[in-house]
Amino acid sequence: MKIKAKTASLLAASTLSVTGMQALAQDAQTQAELDALRARVEALESVGPGSTPGEFKIGSTALDIYGYVKADFFYDFDFELGDTADTSNIGDPDAATSGTFGSTVRQSRIGLLSSTQTGIGEVGGQLEFDLFGSGGTAELRVRHANITIGDNWLIGQYWTNFQPLDSYPTSVEFDGPVGIPFARVPQVRYTNSFGIDNTAFALSIEENVGGSDSRDPVFVGSAEYNDGTFLARASALYGKAESGGVEVDQTGFTLSGSVRPWAGGLFQVNYVDGEALGPYLIGAGDAIVNGEANDVDGFTVELRQDIGEKWNVGIAYGEVDYDLPTADGALAFTDIETVHFNVFYKATDNLTFSAEYFYGERNDVNSGTTFDADRIQLAAQLNF
Repeated sequence: MKIKAKTASLLAASTLSVTGMQALAQDAQTQAELDALRARVEALESVGPGSTPGEFKIGSTALDIYGYVKADFFYDFDFELGDTADTSNIGDPDAATSGTFGSTVRQSRIGLLSSTQTGIGEVGGQLEFDLFGSGGTAELRVRHANITIGDNWLIGQYWTNFQPLDSYPTSVEFDGPVGIPFARVPQVRYTNSFGIDNTAFALSIEENVGGSDSRDPVFVGSAEYNDGTFLARASALYGKAESGGVEVDQTGFTLSGSVRPWAGGLFQVNYVDGEALGPYLIGAGDAIVNGEANDVDGFTVELRQDIGEKWNVGIAYGEVDYDLPTADGALAFTDIETVHFNVFYKATDNLTFSAEYFYGERNDVNSGTTFDADRIQLAAQLNF
């Protein structure tokens, strides 16, 4: 999602005011300066590690503040799914409802980017929070906290290298479709190209995600081709998972692709397969069941389309299947499916309204019953 940096915009606005008064005496020169400044402001790109912060500086360090305010309103028809549309509540008798309205602002977030020119090149920093505190409270929670050195090194917490970030499906609710890796972990990552345009590879040593007692590192490698129209990506993971004193190999791979087949269109798929990978996935299952590694495979498919300059619609399907059942409350599930149908309306460059219909389905291997849940969600989001 592309957002404009607030500090750079404020600086541009104040600069435009001052130079605008000077234009009475220096029309030609000032107009050229104004045009150049507007061009720089309009060229601001989305933020993340390696992004170039704005023109606000403290000493030799350039800084940007970014983020968004998001208000969500939802209605659950069958089971209360909470403010993250948690699929683990589907089929839980304690979450059953004949209709419940809810709202949240916890998805709102704020971040800070920095960039400093040093003797070893450009050193950047990112610190980002949202409001998903523990126990359902609106407390600051660290999402990203990392240091970048040049274009190659990242040290700190960021999305796992195992996650296909560039082809992750779009949703209004927080999690998105099941059947895809989703985790932020402390890591050391090295990124470079293959010497071919639009290619990149990344190697990382990462902390194991929550859900495993293992203290061993996880090793991840990925390779990607992305020319803006066509994307192909693959990643592989190796580590150890541990539970109840039992340790097993944790292995897996992802394959992802996307294409823009026509104007405004986007089609993308993601596939994941491996053993003991449950803690990495949306719709998480146990990594180890009865002393055995729990094999899993999952996939997502998404189709999106722009309608004019203001509207975007899409539908995404996700499924995850485990070989061994995960005991979750009153259920023991091996299969979860989700469908997201959403519409986004861009009211201004920074303000977006959205609506989504969510359907989720989860099985119970003990009773042979399949439970489903429906939700309607509306949201307003202001980027800064």
